[in-house]
Amino acid sequence: MSHQARYMLVSLPTSISPTNDRDEAFTALQSTVSSDFGTVSPFSIPEFKIGTLDALVQQADELAKLDAACEGVIGKVGDSLRSILGGDESKLNQQKRVAEKPVDQYLRSFIWNKVKYRADKPIAELIDALQKEISSIDNDVRSKYNQYNQVKTNLVALQRKQTGNLSTRSLAQLVDPSVMIQGSEYLETHLVAVPSQAVKDFYKSYETVSSMVVPRSCISITSDDEYTLFAVTTFKKYSQEFIHNCRERRWTPRDYTYREGGREEELREVDRLSREERKLWGETLRLGHTGWSEAVMVWAHVLVLRVFVETVLRYGLPLSFVCGLIKTSPKFAKKTKDALDASYSYLGGNAFGRDKKGRVKRDDSAVSEMAAVGHGDGGEYNAFVFYEFEIN
Repeated sequence: MSHQARYMLVSLPTSISPTNDRDEAFTALQSTVSSDFGTVSPFSIPEFKIGTLDALVQQADELAKLDAACEGVIGKVGDSLRSILGGDESKLNQQKRVAEKPVDQYLRSFIWNKVKYRADKPIAELIDALQKEISSIDNDVRSKYNQYNQVKTNLVALQRKQTGNLSTRSLAQLVDPSVMIQGSEYLETHLVAVPSQAVKDFYKSYETVSSMVVPRSCISITSDDEYTLFAVTTFKKYSQEFIHNCRERRWTPRDYTYREGGREEELREVDRLSREERKLWGETLRLGHTGWSEAVMVWAHVLVLRVFVETVLRYGLPLSFVCGLIKTSPKFAKKTKDALDASYSYLGGNAFGRDKKGRVKRDDSAVSEMAAVGHGDGGEYNAFVFYEFEIN
């Protein structure tokens, strides 16, 4: 079997057994799924308050939407965890636990949380509570993840300024204030990063780049592998012309104003952001771990309600059914479903028949009618209550 598990929740009426017995019905379900394809475990479904038929049909629709929302939130939280763990799948798998259990163990030992979701409450109230909870999980994790990303982005930008080339890096650590004309009413010093291959041309032409460049004012401040940083003085009236014409020649004017203590302030800011980034990384990881666990638990409860509501709609009252959790793999999922169809397609009435070779075939017109009144999963009608899902 593939390392990636695929799960199926199946609800069947106890009438599949000759004696209408729950244990016999579950044994029949187990015998339907080959041990080569998957394993079947009992799955506990409480009895809930059953309202009107119209209410059940509406709740089936609401639960289908909530099911998709839960799956989406689990995926987003998982992506957040993957991002902050640098894509390390082994570390990611350590974080993806439900109530501190492996996912498979949680599902196989699932018990409805009667403290958080009292089964004696109307189904509509339970749906509302689950909707609010999955929305809260989504908002909390997304907010913290965005906060972490913002600080990380700011830190990376600041670190890049410390280590980039002279066209982008911070100049606070490089420029001696003595090269800058400060407080003059008429003159202004400009810093220009010139590509290494253009340095000779710069020396020859900087005085004529614009009007009123102070002759011989060029000072070479520092160089790296790609650029040389120069200081040039112009009359303020022609500063914009000088800056514009530098850009035209693909020299990079650098916007810089000397501030006393600016070097130390930059270093302190890098240190502050580094500490904040580490702190938020830990908080985001913990919240992602908790959020993923709680989102899976909400989803499991939503699936339970889906099974229950669909079971009532499909099999009617009085309720007498068994529910099983099938664990299989993407490779064997179709064979598992085919085995279930072969054994229980008769529950679909006119919607399913058999061809001359005894193989199950669908009556598309009857299937369309059944799907239209809500007896289906995402528009696909099955002869019995059936939900297939993966938790990634």
